[in-house]
Amino acid sequence: MEIGKVGVWLSGTVRGQTNVAVQDAAREIEELGYSALWYPEALGTRECFATGALLLAATQRLTIATGIANIYARDAITMAAGARTLAEAFPDRFLLGLGVSHVEQVGPHGLDYTKPVATMRAYLDRMEAAPFGGVAPDPPLTVALAALRQRMLALSGERTAGAHPYFVNVEHTRRAREILGPGKLLMPEQAVVLETDPAKARAIARTHTPIYLRMQNYRNNLLWLGFTEDDLNAEGGSDRLVDEIVAWGDVETIAARVRAHHEAGADHVCIQPLSAGGEIPLDVLRTLAPALLG
Repeated sequence: MEIGKVGVWLSGTVRGQTNVAVQDAAREIEELGYSALWYPEALGTRECFATGALLLAATQRLTIATGIANIYARDAITMAAGARTLAEAFPDRFLLGLGVSHVEQVGPHGLDYTKPVATMRAYLDRMEAAPFGGVAPDPPLTVALAALRQRMLALSGERTAGAHPYFVNVEHTRRAREILGPGKLLMPEQAVVLETDPAKARAIARTHTPIYLRMQNYRNNLLWLGFTEDDLNAEGGSDRLVDEIVAWGDVETIAARVRAHHEAGADHVCIQPLSAGGEIPLDVLRTLAPALLG
């Protein structure tokens, strides 16, 4: 799959917005020249395959990617069937990002979150063996894994097209590329705030960071990257953590961060514009497009 260099990650796809509004946004994102649109699946979000079908139908060239489809939300046979259906209907435009989610989201539903790497490996086995009565997609479905640390990154390279790390810095991209090796897609998410005032920018960033600092997978990953418990436990994260996880500043500063990910080994960077409100951040995407896509 040719996923391009820079895509967009839309939070909640987008919470509080109608499907029509999200489809309209996808069309403009495509017209602006971004190469992919990523969207999540978590408690309270839209269902991933229905959303994917709506976004694919609304666009012509844009790669539509799940970031991620939760393996605890459906059986592996159902996951494979849904993804293959979209991949056949929209050749080379649907990317299935899979993830094990988090114990904080899975555990309250009575599901077993132990041994996530082994669970993912077994799930991939079942997906690959799943029967499918439809026409096989041509080219085949592209699958990637949400991966943060060594073992899941290694599995991404071993069994799928690559990895989609979330809530990471440039140092993570360097480490991930070393673990994945060449020839595998590395597609990190990068949160951005188009604001040059440090206090205002960090305040917006801290509407985003606390959600993830409450999740042990992200905390463990940040500690692996060299952050301290003090960095993690500061309200919304320390300034150092906020500044490395969220790229804020003017257009060139944000473009430089995206370039840094590419130089560190990323094939594709999906930017997630943060805003104080819940609107779809098309104004930010319009402003950034010439610098990121030119």
